[in-house]
Amino acid sequence: MKTKLMILLVAATMFVACGGNNSKKAADNAAEATEATTSMEIDAVLTEAEALTDQQIALEGVCTHICSHGGTKIFMMGSDDTKTIRIEACKLGSFDQKCVNSIVKVNGILREERVDEAYLQRWEAAVAAQTAEQHGEVEAGCDSEKAARGETGNTVAERIADFRTKIAARKASVGKEYLSFYYVEALSYEIVE
Repeated sequence: MKTKLMILLVAATMFVACGGNNSKKAADNAAEATEATTSMEIDAVLTEAEALTDQQIALEGVCTHICSHGGTKIFMMGSDDTKTIRIEACKLGSFDQKCVNSIVKVNGILREERVDEAYLQRWEAAVAAQTAEQHGEVEAGCDSEKAARGETGNTVAERIADFRTKIAARKASVGKEYLSFYYVEALSYEIVE
């Protein structure tokens, strides 16, 4: 990895030294590639998530769970099980089952999912119409998804009520009428060990 970084830096230096409009663009691309290869820890991603939203990042951590419905999501844990982030396979299709209990490095785009009153009302309507997407094997939902979002409810109604309570508390403390949950749209990944 250090060799790749050195090559990128030398290439960027050569392009800058040659001059011209394309040299700045090449140097910027080399810098972007360098940033994408430097892995962040999960805790740091979650701490800096608001500033990193919609940017390409690289992160590394232990994969604790893979979605049993096609392997399209994995969950990676930081320093403890309260610091968890969801990774979605998107264009990759699915993740290898070998990811579970392994250190995985992911390159992807950090995204924000906002849960507000409109989101909760759509969820309630989908449940009433029996069209709500089911995560996990029971009504309470996928334990890994719930952990990543700090959920405590054991039924859909309890989960929705819990979100409403948290939204009200956030509005009172910082004036925002929504909760932010962050996840990564994977562009590539590798099992490190």
